[in-house]
Amino acid sequence: MKNFGRALADAFGFWPLLLVATLCAVGNGAIWGLNIGALFPVIKVTMVGESLQDWVEGEIAESKVRIAAIEREMIDVRNNAAPGVDPAIQLELLQSRRNAEQAGLDSSLKIQPYVEKYLPKDPFQTVLYVMLGVLCCTVLKHVFQFANTAIVALIAARITRRIQTKIFSKALRLDQASFAGYTSSGFVAHITYTTNMLSNGITSVYGGAVREPLKLASCLIGAAIICPRLLLLTMVVVPVVFGLLYVVSRSLKRVCQSLLERAMGLHHVMLESLNNIRTVQAYCREDHEQERFDKATLDMQRFTMRIVSFNALNRPLTELLALGMMSTAIVAGSYLVMNRATDIFGIQITSQPLGPASMIVFFGMLVGASDPVRKLASVIDGINTGAVAANLLYPMLDQSSRITESDDAVTTSRPHRSLKLEGIHFAYDDSNPILRDVSLEIPHGSTVAVVGANGSGKSSMINLLCRFYDPQAGRVCLDDADIRLMKIKDLRSRIALVTQNTELFNEDLYYNIGYGVAGATREQILAAAKAAHAESFIENELPQRYETVIGQDGHRLSGGQRQRIALARALIRDPDILILDEATSQIDVESERLIFDTIRDQCQHRTVFFVTHRQGMLDIADIVLRFEGQQISVEPGPKAAGNQRSDRAAA
Repeated sequence: MKNFGRALADAFGFWPLLLVATLCAVGNGAIWGLNIGALFPVIKVTMVGESLQDWVEGEIAESKVRIAAIEREMIDVRNNAAPGVDPAIQLELLQSRRNAEQAGLDSSLKIQPYVEKYLPKDPFQTVLYVMLGVLCCTVLKHVFQFANTAIVALIAARITRRIQTKIFSKALRLDQASFAGYTSSGFVAHITYTTNMLSNGITSVYGGAVREPLKLASCLIGAAIICPRLLLLTMVVVPVVFGLLYVVSRSLKRVCQSLLERAMGLHHVMLESLNNIRTVQAYCREDHEQERFDKATLDMQRFTMRIVSFNALNRPLTELLALGMMSTAIVAGSYLVMNRATDIFGIQITSQPLGPASMIVFFGMLVGASDPVRKLASVIDGINTGAVAANLLYPMLDQSSRITESDDAVTTSRPHRSLKLEGIHFAYDDSNPILRDVSLEIPHGSTVAVVGANGSGKSSMINLLCRFYDPQAGRVCLDDADIRLMKIKDLRSRIALVTQNTELFNEDLYYNIGYGVAGATREQILAAAKAAHAESFIENELPQRYETVIGQDGHRLSGGQRQRIALARALIRDPDILILDEATSQIDVESERLIFDTIRDQCQHRTVFFVTHRQGMLDIADIVLRFEGQQISVEPGPKAAGNQRSDRAAA
């Protein structure tokens, strides 16, 4: 419950709303008990046919008579104590009865002036006035309840939105390794499903868990005013029922935890299938994906039914509590009224016999208490699910990114003079090292071809350069500045990355190209498109040109067109380091030629890394980095060799 407590504490950020909601709950609870208590004068005048003024006068007179009788009995005990009987005990009991009678007399004397002044003397008018008052109070009670429900829902919605924002922010800023542990489907499930469960829990606490106990308390207080010991007797079943509720609640929490795990699995299957819909259809695997989805939803169904079953147990248990209290009250109260008794099995319950009117109102108070008790079952359900949701959300929100920034950030000139890898050792897991003791230096302005077999570490080096991961040993430097000591924004603002899997947005081309620089102007976008050789197909092949919405991941464009848009997005940054990770591996020859020309045109004033398997791409390389056996060998590229031959020929 610790994490759920943090969610509840967030509500204090909206303390004015929370205060109003609490006051509304208090008003709702007070009126709930007051309406039931109003039955007393109605029953009294209808059963006896006397006015309340006469009834109060009669109560005062009867109380004085009973007090006088008790005082005479106390005098007799003092003067004529029976042999072998301690008079002190008898006197103490009599004094207790006298104090109770005196308290009743004092109450009657206090209310007598108000009864005389404000209530009619005619019995029928008394009933009419009381019922009109009950009607007005009921309307006010529902106003309080509506306000309480609406305000609590608003607070829960704001807290939920705040947490959803934090989750999304965490997903955007979390390091790649930690992100992979949750996956995008896990974040989607938490944002859409888990936060709603937390919202229900918050609503249950600040709504039902405040409002319903106050209603219950008002009824129990009213019953205690009539006969506190009889109320205590009716509550003998409470410990047993609450013990059973505790057992059910613990089981419900475990099932809710499993349900959330199944929900994330469902989101994973659903998003994976829909995001890879071309592959699914191309390989005729629709039936297979349908089976996966059906299995995931079946698991959800099973756990949902288990939750429904446990929730269904809460209701009969709470109703058992209410019924047990009522049954005990009816049996004990009937015995006291019918026999004009004040004790049961020798245990004193009341100082004087209870009348039928008092007992009927006592029963009414217990009936009124049964409604909030029944509704508390739903409150318990909400709290349990909210607690489970909080236990999933807050540890994720507390998780720190492994990619951290130094408090004393350093920087270097722009553009830098060289990029260095010094004694780099890197592995995604300790049992499978990718790079071992790698050192090299790349002068700024170099065009670097990165070649090697799949899994040899090419993309890993790119991940280190962009600081998506940190090496286990060694350091990556711009000039002499370790990039781990630089601000992440400072480092990544110098780098532009284009991968083989183009990630484009379902927006127009202005948005997708301008995404590389915040606040990019139209002129910058057009210049970047021209530099990436994308201008021609945009102007001639797209009906709305730069305002064309290209669909999710740019599916309305060809592979080569998508890559040129991604390249334009990179070039608009005017980066010091341009990285193309297999950017030409999945495109046509013409698009490859255009990208080849772009790299050649753009390599004069920046360092260009391009990962490739194509021999023809090496012609523009100054340096070739060859990855093999966890090592990197540095070779002069064809361009550098050609320049050396030209220099010798000129000499």
